[in-house]
Amino acid sequence: MTPLFEQVTIPPGHSWGLLWRELETIPFIWHYHPQFELTLTVNARGQRYIGDHLGDFEPGDLVLVGPNLPHTWSAHERITDTQPMLAVVVWFAPEWITQLAAAFPELHGLRQLAVRAGPALHFSPGTSARCAERLLQLQALPVPQRLPLLLEVLLMLAGDGRARTLASMAQTPVEGDGQQQRMEKVLDHMHAHFRDEIALATLAQQAALSLGAFHRLFKRHAHCTPGAYLARLRIGRACQQLIESELSIAVIAQEAGYRNLAHFNRQFLAAKRVTPRTFRRQYRHD
Repeated sequence: MTPLFEQVTIPPGHSWGLLWRELETIPFIWHYHPQFELTLTVNARGQRYIGDHLGDFEPGDLVLVGPNLPHTWSAHERITDTQPMLAVVVWFAPEWITQLAAAFPELHGLRQLAVRAGPALHFSPGTSARCAERLLQLQALPVPQRLPLLLEVLLMLAGDGRARTLASMAQTPVEGDGQQQRMEKVLDHMHAHFRDEIALATLAQQAALSLGAFHRLFKRHAHCTPGAYLARLRIGRACQQLIESELSIAVIAQEAGYRNLAHFNRQFLAAKRVTPRTFRRQYRHD
């Protein structure tokens, strides 16, 4: 399966990103992005897929995923039924680690952590528990007070000699010559307008490239054609609505950008190997 490029947005005034997600289920969304991702999973049991790694996870699972490494978590079992599943996700760029280590020699261990985390690291139970206590405090803290706590967590992770590598190899970093910025503009446009018919000329214009150069850029970074990427955005939106809403399949198809229900059903079956109705039933009965 080709992974979906995820556009990670760091808010203005922040040097790293924090996502606090409370969920009834954790859906399978195979994706990658150029940032490191630290994920703590609470009140959930399921499977994680990282590169060529497949494994089960338990509550308190803590993993640091390297840049551009495809990954996803999938879970339908809550440990406490009255509480939602929780994913605490921290994103930071490789350059962020490099700049910290260059500015503060005391943080040189973070550079080593970044190298080790290229193929993803799963941390030992003791380190995971200590870090989880701190990560669960981040959301309630004022923004300026979050950074020192995150650095404390990362230094603890760097010192975990029992951390285990998950995937067989890291991914090649995306070149930093401005191509990433071109892709970000294109993907921002696609994510904002995926319900519409988007002309290739419009996307090429967003990237300030000819049609041929744009095609080469897109396939090199997204590992698929623009049309295939757009289809995955639409199917992904439909999956989310099938799981989370009571809307009819016809309405969901329309909302995802499909003008023809039969075409939507064919596309969904090709992508997910089940019909939309069966997909919804699987999630409702799990």
